[in-house]
Amino acid sequence: MKETAIKGKRIFISGGAGFIGSALMEKLRDGNSFVIYDNFKRNSLGLKSPALSGKVEVVEGDVLDLEKVTAAVKSADIVIHAAAIAGIATTASNPVDTMRVNMIGTANVLAAALESGGVERFLDFSTSEVFGNRAFKSDENDATVTGAAGEARWTYAVSKLAGEHLSHAYYKQYGLPVVTVRPFNIYGPGQVGEGAINVFIRKALDNEDIFIFGDGSQIRAWCYVDDMIEGLLLALAKPAAIGHSFNLGNARAVTTIYGLAQAVKAALGSKSKIVFKPPLSADIELRIPRTDKAKEILGFEAKFDLEDGIRKTAEWIQSQEGNLPELPDIFNNG
Repeated sequence: MKETAIKGKRIFISGGAGFIGSALMEKLRDGNSFVIYDNFKRNSLGLKSPALSGKVEVVEGDVLDLEKVTAAVKSADIVIHAAAIAGIATTASNPVDTMRVNMIGTANVLAAALESGGVERFLDFSTSEVFGNRAFKSDENDATVTGAAGEARWTYAVSKLAGEHLSHAYYKQYGLPVVTVRPFNIYGPGQVGEGAINVFIRKALDNEDIFIFGDGSQIRAWCYVDDMIEGLLLALAKPAAIGHSFNLGNARAVTTIYGLAQAVKAALGSKSKIVFKPPLSADIELRIPRTDKAKEILGFEAKFDLEDGIRKTAEWIQSQEGNLPELPDIFNNG
């Protein structure tokens, strides 16, 4: 992990109890203090081992509550907006909540950061899904594409793209030092939601059937969480990052969803059967990033291969026996 110059900062993280927010806090915990703002519907923070008492103020709240968000952001040096509703199963059943939380919630955190004054960096999370259902080596200047109105798959993508546009509008109109990132299929220790690798590994460890929604030919590039966190730290520390969006992913760790299930089984010596089910909604056929811009401006380059990442994730899952939430009946292929 490359060193950063982030010390002595008060860091606000919306969604700070989630997978990425809590992992980022772990990396920044030495020499910084935190305000974690979350509704705790997904709580990876409770699974973290390092003691953070005395450095962390925890605020349980909703990003739709502008007054509460504004009070929590006050005096922050760095604002990280990671709160969102995500996952196809979740967005399909809660499309209104998805749009409101991801758009209005982003608007609220941006307004709070501007009102606070003195914010040195605002990091906003967009999504790789803004590139539509076929994204092969897509770079940040490629056109963003979404599908038919009302299709569950695109509810999330549209809401995150709106937040990305608004973030950059705050940069252009008010000078708020915004950076946005587009993560490509992040996985690893601490993930407790609907991610495919998390679900496949947990099923494989118990020799249970692994479900694939669709024909399994969907192609993804998988990025281990430690690589993602390095990219985020660089985005927070590098002055040249301000005003830009960055793809963060691993274009070398590429496989189909079916190939992923097979790789998980092989890595863990599992006897699980792979079972195909009808797709939950419109799916993304191909999603592989180009990360040249992140390498040029940030110095970011993913390092972890898929097999190593699967093993590390499986070790963590085994260490959390009895602590993880139950898997949903349906989940996202990724």
